[in-house]
Amino acid sequence: MPRRPTRSMPLTPTEAILQSISDGVFTVDPDWIVTSFNRAAEDITGVPRGDAIGRPCADVFRSSMCASECALRRTVKSGRPIIGQSGYIIDAEGKRIPISVSTAVLRNDEGRVIGGAETFRDLSEIEALREELAGRTRIGDLVSHSPLMQRVFEVLPAVAASPSTVLILGETGTGKEVVARTIHTLSSRRNGPFVAVNCGALPDTLLESELFGYKAGAFTGATRNKPGRFAMATGGTLFLDEIGHVSTALQVRLLRVLQERVYEPLGATRSETTDARIIVATNADLAADVRAGAFREDLYYRVNVVRIELPPLRRRKEDIPLLVDQFIARFNRLQQRSIAGMTAEALSLLMAHDWPGNVRELENVVERAFVLCNQGPIDIAHLPGDFLGTGVVPPRQSIRATRDLVEAQTIRRALERNGFNRLATAAELGIHKSTFFRKIKRLGIQAPPRSTLRSNRE
Repeated sequence: MPRRPTRSMPLTPTEAILQSISDGVFTVDPDWIVTSFNRAAEDITGVPRGDAIGRPCADVFRSSMCASECALRRTVKSGRPIIGQSGYIIDAEGKRIPISVSTAVLRNDEGRVIGGAETFRDLSEIEALREELAGRTRIGDLVSHSPLMQRVFEVLPAVAASPSTVLILGETGTGKEVVARTIHTLSSRRNGPFVAVNCGALPDTLLESELFGYKAGAFTGATRNKPGRFAMATGGTLFLDEIGHVSTALQVRLLRVLQERVYEPLGATRSETTDARIIVATNADLAADVRAGAFREDLYYRVNVVRIELPPLRRRKEDIPLLVDQFIARFNRLQQRSIAGMTAEALSLLMAHDWPGNVRELENVVERAFVLCNQGPIDIAHLPGDFLGTGVVPPRQSIRATRDLVEAQTIRRALERNGFNRLATAAELGIHKSTFFRKIKRLGIQAPPRSTLRSNRE
């Protein structure tokens, strides 16, 4: 606890009030010397009152605003108070403390300026809460409000810390490469290369040379050595997308690399080693391919060490507004424009779509609309014509109505997953049961009759 000076005289009523409030309060004279310093100011800064009074305020606070953005100086100069300006101070232990500042001019009975007063509020807990909430919706380049994606978010840090091979499953366009890059970014290999190969885009002979490289003279036209992707990913991560398209012959060579960490470039007489971390992905059902003999069982068990399953966008429609905002912000940054989001009507159409192409399809739709929109928010007129033909244009509605639509869809899907058990659904969504019951009542969500539930179970 900071040292406080002893007082020989009782507090005046004004001093007693200042000492009892939770905001830090101090005053300065015309020379910017601290003349008073309340108890909350001591607690926030870690500076005892006796050490603060009589010193220049810039020496006491070491604030981000002391140099050129001093709110109190502007107030004393203009006579106008400032309310709620954000900044930070450095406390006695050298820690950065975010604060909110309000200022006022001090005048004597004759109206002459005799100094200034400033109150400041510690925003550390609010900042910590904001960071925690942001962490729940974002990790790397991934953003989501969906409980299904939150499960993925929860395991990603542990997966990134492990050297094990990772298998990412999901439909085309769900963001498998984004997850792979996020794992790489969170890992100790983040400063190494991230090398991606689409195994379904190359014929077998080219894929083999791409992965393992070749030596000069290995085939006609091979005039010099060419390193493969395993060599290029040394010290980093190699991402093998659509591994389900690899032929069974090439699967044998991949199995050896994963097991022994050695491979031979085409035309080589000696084996080479790799330390690349391997992440693979596919939109195929590898277990079914194993049963059909199209995928080697031993390779399947080798890549299926840590498995991450990405839900399709139609099962996480509550993420559409968040993804739209992310795409628009990125396009604004890349093209140096200032498109102001998307109207509720256009967003409602996106919410009604089934998204067979998943997040990639959504990104393409938003990019097209971004190109057509000259200014203001993206509206219905900027969406593709065939896209508009898939449904009825909704009536004009507010952002609140669109948010309620998203919330209702999320709750209905969660209820279905939990057999319409409301307590279990509230627990999955992280909502207190009383809040959950109020939401379903306000949104008009009703569970099916119990007889229907029984017959479905039977």
